Amino acid sequence: MEIGLTVGDDIDRLAASPARFDFCELGVGEPTLVPGEVNPDRLDDALAGRDLLVHLPYGQRLATYASEVNDAIVDYQRRLLKATGALGAEKAVLHATSADRDDVDFRETAAEQLRRVADAGREAGVEVVVENVGHQHAGLQLSVLGEIARETDTPVCFDVGHAYMEGGNKAIARFLRSHAGRVSHLHCHDVRRRGDTHLPIGAGEVDYEAVAAELDGFDGTVALEVFTDDDALLVDSAERLADELGADF
Repeated sequence: MEIGLTVGDDIDRLAASPARFDFCELGVGEPTLVPGEVNPDRLDDALAGRDLLVHLPYGQRLATYASEVNDAIVDYQRRLLKATGALGAEKAVLHATSADRDDVDFRETAAEQLRRVADAGREAGVEVVVENVGHQHAGLQLSVLGEIARETDTPVCFDVGHAYMEGGNKAIARFLRSHAGRVSHLHCHDVRRRGDTHLPIGAGEVDYEAVAAELDGFDGTVALEVFTDDDALLVDSAERLADELGADF
């Protein structure tokens, strides 16, 4: 198991992040960080030996009702995946969003879009992992995400905090009991039901002991997604995660 850190779309922040983390997850895409324009040497210096994961842009939805728009979305993600693959990215996180998540018939379109982007990742040598954002208006519900990830044979980025916001600790346990074997990547942070998110581990209401119980033997990647530049808080959260998950940090 590797424990890393999300750093947004800022290479300077990546460079300044604690060296103890195994990898950094960097946000990419227009207008702030275009992979084809990134200086590889600058990126390598900032990584300082750590592995690279990326988060694909989420300004546009994965699936729309217009086939021409869907084609353009896939083409755009394919371009980014090819460029980030050339930079050495191992995984790319993709938000599971849809023009209408409640339209049952439209879920086939969402599944096909996911399949196309995941295939583009395979072509680029990058593992696309689809992230749950069902707590947001356009995000596919956990139950739907699990189904289309299975149908398309796509690995999952399970965001523990997002799942808590969607349905509490029970929703976390329910999803993992059905789909833990498909989870390749985790986003970990703490949250409170009143709306506070991306808090340091231990500052919120997520039952990480229960998360660990459902992920026994997990050997994927774990990205700490705590929104702070305080190194002490980041390291403390990572140490708490490692202790819960039985990993080294």
